[in-house]
Amino acid sequence: MDALNLLFENNREWAEKIAQEQPGFFEQLSKQQNPEYLWIGCSDSRVPANEIVNLPPGEVFVHRNIANVVVHTDLNCLSVIQYAVDVLKVKHIIVCGHYGCGGVTAAMEPDSHGLIDNWLRHIRDIYRFHISELDAIEDPAKRKDRLCELNVIEQVANVCNTTMVSNAWKAGQELTVHGWIYRLEDGLLQDLDVTSIASGKL
Repeated sequence: MDALNLLFENNREWAEKIAQEQPGFFEQLSKQQNPEYLWIGCSDSRVPANEIVNLPPGEVFVHRNIANVVVHTDLNCLSVIQYAVDVLKVKHIIVCGHYGCGGVTAAMEPDSHGLIDNWLRHIRDIYRFHISELDAIEDPAKRKDRLCELNVIEQVANVCNTTMVSNAWKAGQELTVHGWIYRLEDGLLQDLDVTSIASGKL
Protein backbone atom coordinates (compact mmCIF):
# COMPACT_ATOMS: atom_id res chain seq x y z
CA MET A 1 0.00 0.00 0.00
CA ASP A 2 2.91 2.37 0.60
CA ALA A 3 3.73 2.29 -3.10
CA LEU A 4 0.14 3.19 -3.98
CA ASN A 5 0.06 5.99 -1.42
CA LEU A 6 3.15 7.37 -3.09
CA LEU A 7 1.25 7.55 -6.36
CA PHE A 8 -1.52 9.60 -4.74
CA GLU A 9 1.05 11.90 -3.18
CA ASN A 10 2.76 12.32 -6.54
CA ASN A 11 -0.60 13.09 -8.13
CA ARG A 12 -1.37 15.82 -5.60
CA GLU A 13 2.06 17.38 -6.07
CA TRP A 14 1.69 17.29 -9.84
CA ALA A 15 -1.82 18.79 -9.78
CA GLU A 16 -0.72 21.56 -7.41
CA LYS A 17 2.31 22.36 -9.57
CA ILE A 18 0.22 22.57 -12.74
CA ALA A 19 -2.42 24.70 -11.01
CA GLN A 20 0.26 27.13 -9.82
CA GLU A 21 2.06 27.33 -13.15
CA GLN A 22 -1.09 27.42 -15.31
CA PRO A 23 -4.12 28.71 -13.37
CA GLY A 24 -7.36 27.40 -14.84
CA PHE A 25 -5.61 24.61 -16.74
CA PHE A 26 -7.70 21.73 -15.37
CA GLU A 27 -10.98 23.63 -15.68
CA GLN A 28 -10.25 24.34 -19.33
CA LEU A 29 -9.01 20.80 -19.96
CA SER A 30 -12.17 19.28 -18.49
CA LYS A 31 -14.38 21.14 -20.94
CA GLN A 32 -12.91 19.98 -24.20
CA GLN A 33 -10.72 17.44 -25.95
CA ASN A 34 -9.37 18.63 -29.26
CA PRO A 35 -6.10 16.83 -30.06
CA GLU A 36 -4.60 16.87 -33.54
CA TYR A 37 -2.72 13.61 -33.02
CA LEU A 38 -3.63 9.96 -32.54
CA TRP A 39 -0.65 8.02 -31.20
CA ILE A 40 -0.65 4.24 -31.66
CA GLY A 41 2.25 2.96 -29.62
CA CYS A 42 3.62 0.12 -27.55
CA SER A 43 2.46 -0.59 -24.00
CA ASP A 44 6.09 -0.55 -22.85
CA SER A 45 6.28 1.66 -19.74
CA ARG A 46 9.42 3.33 -21.09
CA VAL A 47 7.61 4.79 -24.12
CA PRO A 48 5.06 7.35 -22.85
CA ALA A 49 3.55 9.27 -25.75
CA ASN A 50 3.05 12.74 -24.27
CA GLU A 51 6.45 12.88 -22.63
CA ILE A 52 8.33 11.80 -25.75
CA VAL A 53 6.91 14.65 -27.81
CA ASN A 54 6.80 17.04 -24.84
CA LEU A 55 3.10 17.84 -25.12
CA PRO A 56 0.70 18.42 -22.19
CA PRO A 57 -2.47 16.44 -21.42
CA GLY A 58 -5.18 16.97 -24.01
CA GLU A 59 -2.84 17.22 -26.99
CA VAL A 60 -2.43 13.53 -27.90
CA PHE A 61 -5.12 10.84 -28.15
CA VAL A 62 -3.41 7.55 -27.34
CA HIS A 63 -3.86 3.85 -28.00
CA ARG A 64 -1.19 1.42 -26.80
CA ASN A 65 -0.81 -2.34 -27.00
CA ILE A 66 1.95 -4.94 -27.08
CA ALA A 67 4.26 -4.05 -29.99
CA ASN A 68 1.99 -1.31 -31.44
CA VAL A 69 0.04 -3.74 -33.61
CA VAL A 70 -3.02 -2.72 -35.65
CA VAL A 71 -5.21 -5.74 -36.41
CA HIS A 72 -8.43 -5.55 -38.38
CA THR A 73 -10.19 -7.78 -35.87
CA ASP A 74 -9.14 -5.72 -32.83
CA LEU A 75 -12.31 -3.78 -32.01
CA ASN A 76 -10.50 -1.87 -29.26
CA CYS A 77 -7.93 -0.39 -31.61
CA LEU A 78 -10.44 0.13 -34.41
CA SER A 79 -12.82 1.94 -32.04
CA VAL A 80 -10.02 4.28 -30.98
CA ILE A 81 -9.19 5.02 -34.62
CA GLN A 82 -12.84 5.63 -35.45
CA TYR A 83 -13.34 8.01 -32.53
CA ALA A 84 -10.13 9.85 -33.34
CA VAL A 85 -10.94 10.20 -37.04
CA ASP A 86 -14.72 10.67 -37.01
CA VAL A 87 -15.28 12.57 -33.76
CA LEU A 88 -12.02 14.25 -32.78
CA LYS A 89 -11.05 14.88 -36.42
CA VAL A 90 -7.35 14.34 -35.71
CA LYS A 91 -5.06 15.45 -38.50
CA HIS A 92 -2.26 12.97 -37.85
CA ILE A 93 -2.14 9.30 -36.91
CA ILE A 94 1.30 8.29 -35.68
CA VAL A 95 2.26 4.64 -35.40
CA CYS A 96 5.30 4.63 -33.14
CA GLY A 97 7.35 1.54 -32.39
CA HIS A 98 10.59 1.35 -30.50
CA TYR A 99 13.87 -0.48 -30.72
CA GLY A 100 14.32 -3.15 -28.07
CA CYS A 101 10.60 -3.98 -28.13
CA GLY A 102 9.86 -6.97 -25.91
CA GLY A 103 6.97 -8.07 -28.11
CA VAL A 104 9.16 -8.15 -31.20
CA THR A 105 11.86 -10.00 -29.25
CA ALA A 106 9.36 -12.59 -28.06
CA ALA A 107 8.01 -13.02 -31.59
CA MET A 108 11.51 -13.92 -32.79
CA GLU A 109 11.96 -16.61 -30.14
CA PRO A 110 11.02 -20.24 -30.82
CA ASP A 111 9.65 -20.83 -27.31
CA SER A 112 5.97 -20.57 -26.43
CA HIS A 113 4.95 -17.60 -24.30
CA GLY A 114 1.37 -18.61 -23.63
CA LEU A 115 -1.68 -16.57 -24.59
CA ILE A 116 0.41 -13.75 -26.05
CA ASP A 117 1.60 -16.09 -28.81
CA ASN A 118 -1.73 -15.44 -30.54
CA TRP A 119 -0.98 -11.72 -30.60
CA LEU A 120 2.66 -12.21 -31.57
CA ARG A 121 1.53 -14.25 -34.57
CA HIS A 122 1.01 -10.97 -36.41
CA ILE A 123 4.66 -10.01 -35.92
CA ARG A 124 5.83 -13.49 -36.86
CA ASP A 125 3.88 -13.10 -40.07
CA ILE A 126 5.77 -9.87 -40.77
CA TYR A 127 9.02 -11.78 -40.32
CA ARG A 128 7.74 -14.36 -42.79
CA PHE A 129 6.84 -11.63 -45.32
CA HIS A 130 10.40 -10.25 -45.10
CA ILE A 131 12.32 -13.43 -44.33
CA SER A 132 14.89 -12.99 -47.10
CA GLU A 133 15.89 -9.53 -45.93
CA LEU A 134 15.88 -10.41 -42.24
CA ASP A 135 17.74 -13.70 -42.51
CA ALA A 136 20.45 -11.93 -44.50
CA ILE A 137 21.22 -9.73 -41.48
CA GLU A 138 23.90 -11.61 -39.54
CA ASP A 139 23.92 -9.45 -36.41
CA PRO A 140 20.97 -10.58 -34.22
CA ALA A 141 20.60 -7.11 -32.66
CA LYS A 142 20.44 -5.42 -36.06
CA ARG A 143 18.01 -8.08 -37.30
CA LYS A 144 15.75 -7.36 -34.33
CA ASP A 145 16.00 -3.60 -34.94
CA ARG A 146 15.00 -4.09 -38.54
CA LEU A 147 11.98 -6.19 -37.55
CA CYS A 148 10.95 -3.38 -35.18
CA GLU A 149 11.08 -1.01 -38.17
CA LEU A 150 9.25 -3.38 -40.50
CA ASN A 151 6.57 -3.88 -37.86
CA VAL A 152 5.89 -0.15 -37.80
CA ILE A 153 5.78 -0.01 -41.60
CA GLU A 154 3.27 -2.87 -41.76
CA GLN A 155 1.08 -1.29 -39.08
CA VAL A 156 1.03 2.00 -40.98
CA ALA A 157 -0.28 0.08 -43.98
CA ASN A 158 -2.90 -1.57 -41.77
CA VAL A 159 -4.04 1.83 -40.45
CA CYS A 160 -4.30 3.17 -44.00
CA ASN A 161 -6.45 0.21 -44.99
CA THR A 162 -8.99 0.58 -42.18
CA THR A 163 -12.44 1.60 -43.34
CA MET A 164 -12.33 4.69 -41.10
CA VAL A 165 -9.18 6.13 -42.65
CA SER A 166 -10.15 5.08 -46.16
CA ASN A 167 -13.56 6.73 -45.82
CA ALA A 168 -12.04 9.87 -44.33
CA TRP A 169 -9.74 10.23 -47.31
CA LYS A 170 -12.60 9.62 -49.73
CA ALA A 171 -14.51 12.41 -48.01
CA GLY A 172 -11.57 14.76 -48.40
CA GLN A 173 -10.74 14.90 -44.70
CA GLU A 174 -7.30 16.24 -43.83
CA LEU A 175 -5.50 13.21 -42.39
CA THR A 176 -1.94 11.93 -42.59
CA VAL A 177 -0.55 8.62 -41.30
CA HIS A 178 3.05 8.43 -40.12
CA GLY A 179 5.46 5.68 -39.10
CA TRP A 180 8.01 6.55 -36.41
CA ILE A 181 10.38 4.62 -34.19
CA TYR A 182 11.86 5.54 -30.82
CA ARG A 183 15.27 4.67 -29.44
CA LEU A 184 15.36 4.08 -25.70
CA GLU A 185 19.09 4.67 -25.46
CA ASP A 186 18.94 8.34 -26.46
CA GLY A 187 15.24 9.26 -26.25
CA LEU A 188 15.07 10.30 -29.91
CA LEU A 189 12.39 9.65 -32.52
CA GLN A 190 13.11 8.70 -36.11
CA ASP A 191 10.74 9.10 -39.05
CA LEU A 192 10.71 5.90 -41.12
CA ASP A 193 9.59 7.83 -44.22
CA VAL A 194 6.37 5.93 -44.79
CA THR A 195 4.06 8.91 -44.45
CA SER A 196 0.77 8.40 -46.27
CA ILE A 197 -1.64 11.15 -47.31
CA ALA A 198 -5.03 10.65 -48.93
CA SER A 199 -4.11 7.77 -51.23
CA GLY A 200 -3.64 5.24 -48.47
CA LYS A 201 -0.81 3.71 -50.45
CA LEU A 202 2.78 3.46 -49.22
